[in-house]
Amino acid sequence: MGGTVSKMLTPFKLFAGGPIGSGKQWFSWVHIDDLVGLILHSLRHPEIEGNFNGTSPNPVRMGEFCQDLGLALNRPSWLPVPDFAIELLLGDGAVVVLEGQKVLPKQTQASGFEYQYPTAKSALKNILAP
Repeated sequence: MGGTVSKMLTPFKLFAGGPIGSGKQWFSWVHIDDLVGLILHSLRHPEIEGNFNGTSPNPVRMGEFCQDLGLALNRPSWLPVPDFAIELLLGDGAVVVLEGQKVLPKQTQASGFEYQYPTAKSALKNILAP
């Protein structure tokens, strides 16, 4: 999540932040501390097998994430980045950003892993703390 947030900070700090595309697409994210925690959890429990989604249990819509980011920075979230700008920047990769994915960590949670930052608000508060 930290990499995504750092790329979005400048427009928000300049009062020009907002959602990417429509803002309605799903945005799956995870705090770096939770991702590291999940890796350590899997190493401590060799009995668990299979694939684990390293995502938060609470994906959000891009618009909601940008609202939370704006609140955490005490800045508005009002200026969306248009689809064509993302398509120019990312080419074919724009589909992933503009359509989004709702990834849920069902097996991760079933293994007993507990998140430190299960919501975007709590993660952003931690990442952006002075």
